Amino acid sequence: MNYLNKLSLSIIILIGMGITGCQKDYLNVNDDPNRVTDNNVTAELIFPQAEVAVGDRLAGGNAASQGFKLPLQFAQNWVGYMGANGSFAREYTETSYNIDFTFGDQLWNDYYNTLFDLHQAKVKGLEGGDTALAGASIILSAKLFQELVDIYGDVPYSQAFQSNSNTHPVYDKAQDIYASLLKDLDTAVTYMQATVANAFAPADVINHGNTTLWIKFANTLRLRLLIRQSQVAGFDPAPIITKIQNDGGVLQAGESISVNPGYVNEVNKQSPFYANYGYTPTGAPATTGWNANAYIVSILSNNNDPRISRFFTPVGSSYVGDTYGDDPQNNPGFANSSYFGPGLIGSPSQNQWIYPSFESMFLQAEAIARGWMPGDAKTAYEAAVTESFVWLGVTDAESAAAEYMANSSIANWDNAGTTVSSQVKFIVFQKYIADCCLDPLESWADERRLHFLPPGFISANTSKISNTLPLRLLYPQSEYTTNAQSVQAEGDINQFTSKIFWQP
Repeated sequence: MNYLNKLSLSIIILIGMGITGCQKDYLNVNDDPNRVTDNNVTAELIFPQAEVAVGDRLAGGNAASQGFKLPLQFAQNWVGYMGANGSFAREYTETSYNIDFTFGDQLWNDYYNTLFDLHQAKVKGLEGGDTALAGASIILSAKLFQELVDIYGDVPYSQAFQSNSNTHPVYDKAQDIYASLLKDLDTAVTYMQATVANAFAPADVINHGNTTLWIKFANTLRLRLLIRQSQVAGFDPAPIITKIQNDGGVLQAGESISVNPGYVNEVNKQSPFYANYGYTPTGAPATTGWNANAYIVSILSNNNDPRISRFFTPVGSSYVGDTYGDDPQNNPGFANSSYFGPGLIGSPSQNQWIYPSFESMFLQAEAIARGWMPGDAKTAYEAAVTESFVWLGVTDAESAAAEYMANSSIANWDNAGTTVSSQVKFIVFQKYIADCCLDPLESWADERRLHFLPPGFISANTSKISNTLPLRLLYPQSEYTTNAQSVQAEGDINQFTSKIFWQP
């Protein structure tokens, strides 16, 4: 597992730039102030680039314009948000669901490289007395570890970063990791409630030292961990719900978690999602392979959803999507397919979302519908839908959202039914729409948890090996090469039968 000993190149570059101006002990000829050492790699140097890397993960990874594969592209396509246009040959492995052990290699390594940096920031933060920075690192790590579990199941966790003593970490059980993450978030909240070091705010390019937002983010992740386990028999969320309420509740309207270290319209400096799906600094499309998926376009168009103009751009007077997995000759080319819209790619300097406010509010609405939290499910649901409109920048967002919910059968609460199951699926379907292209991992997890999506999102590739989505990814080939004993102890893994523990 080579990622265990890796310091990101960006840290080294940052240190090389930052330390050249250091004056301390400048007469000590035995100390090279420009040399990267464990002593001068501080938590405050590691943490900002780790925060940026967390945003990179949700944006899909490295910029498509730079020729890199986007590790989350499969999820965008599988849940019906994006699709390949007719200008390129069909990708067989992904569209057939016949994935192999190399399929998730880059995603796995990207996640663990970021988690390693967050681990280092936490350790060094505690060593230096910056408990707030350590707490923020724990919160971001909890988000990424939950996503890894949701994608792969059991993963290295308790031994993951013991690189000096254990280079072949065992795989912890997914359910045990979930339980441990909830405890980690308890610790993080405690750290955030302590006295905040002066160095934290300048190093924090997410919440700029606002510990109240960090605590609400931790609470939101607590709730996400609970919601994911909603179908587990005998699961009792009550003790954690009490903690969430006592610690100030979850993220609300206007309280999105996003990162921006100073993105500008220059090569390698654009906001990550914009760099992947927007335009290059010279104005060319960042990607010519991906456009709107016909599945989500149909849902938005058929229900007169004004958010369509924020998610995508029209072709002439209409919105045109591509049928995922279909023969390229049956799909329109890039120029005749709807590209991504201003709600997603508004500016090369835009904030990179990590956790949008509306997604937290949809979690809260589901928790209320389940009877886990006090409140009115309809009120919470309508507030979440409205916040989606506001977040995307829809004109006259509040009135537009009210009109949409009044006139669309899939959005009017009168059609939500009276059972917990029907109301939850009603809420989650609207969360799915709101998350279009923003958080495909959440939508994939919800579909595996609730099976709520209408037919039509499954690949049209006639060579597909299943008519259902994979339940998980296979462990990457790199693990079988470098951590063979531990990964082989997991036994035979199948993408259609090896469930994550919370899947019904």
